[in-house]
Amino acid sequence: MTEVTDADFETEVLGAELPVLVEFTADWCPPCRQMAPVLTALAAEEGDRLKVVQLDVDSNPATTNAYKVLSMPTFMVFRGGEPVKAMVGARAKRKLLEELADVI
Repeated sequence: MTEVTDADFETEVLGAELPVLVEFTADWCPPCRQMAPVLTALAAEEGDRLKVVQLDVDSNPATTNAYKVLSMPTFMVFRGGEPVKAMVGARAKRKLLEELADVI
């Protein structure tokens, strides 16, 4: 799983070939920490179909504000440079995969 910043968001996410799952996260967010192993496993299992990245909201306010992210964790799927799905809150890997099925 890769970390992205305001500086490389356009290249890493908007310009990606694959759909990209972005977790908007923060160090102080317990549900975000709980999602780390889920996202690491997801990145390993679905890496050929989906790119998984994290963006720290405290260090990257421009991207966070551009997509009106207010709650952590927020997950957004980008495809072809556009957000196509958004989900808020921690969830089990099985549920996350179900929710991603229509966009990957």
